[in-house]
Amino acid sequence: MKAIYYAVNADHPQPRKIRQVAAQLADGGVIAYPTDTVYGFGCDLTNRKAIDRIYRLKGMSPRHLLSFVCPDLSQIARYAHVGDLAYRILRRILPGPYTVVLEATREVPKKLLQKRKTVGIRVPDCAIALDLVRELGRPIISSSVVDENGEPMEDAVDIRDRYSRQLDAVLDGGFIKAAPSTVISLVDDELEIIREGKGSLDSIA
Repeated sequence: MKAIYYAVNADHPQPRKIRQVAAQLADGGVIAYPTDTVYGFGCDLTNRKAIDRIYRLKGMSPRHLLSFVCPDLSQIARYAHVGDLAYRILRRILPGPYTVVLEATREVPKKLLQKRKTVGIRVPDCAIALDLVRELGRPIISSSVVDENGEPMEDAVDIRDRYSRQLDAVLDGGFIKAAPSTVISLVDDELEIIREGKGSLDSIA
């Protein structure tokens, strides 16, 4: 198996290509795709076997927390409890380079929770990622694509060359200067900065 390579317009993603990749995700595929911070490995949130493939790709324990991408606040509210403060902050910062930790609802697969009750959710400022998750109709797992040294990979052609036989598709949205997302917790409507990254803290206060 070799991954299908898609060159996608970063500003105006071609709908035909988005539909094709969303169909692969719905069929249990694992892909590499761009976000506003890094290239990520992605799969359908509800597909256990595909999630296992990502854990194997990363060499990670299933206890490792995987975040996922939603297209908007309304879908976030299906998978996480969003209080009044959280809602106000999320309206200001999303879409953007933030990962938001919230208390999970019962809609989140137990495989992603283990003994935890929280999830990390992203709404990246990236047209390709957002179009893809809208087309699929369900959240997409997001875990950074890394090289043999654990460093984020910034060029989709390099990702294709390294992971082609382990992926179903690679979406090339251009070079991405990798930077971690800013991680904030809004569990129980209390703000906590977990990691300062690309997202400005000024937008949160």
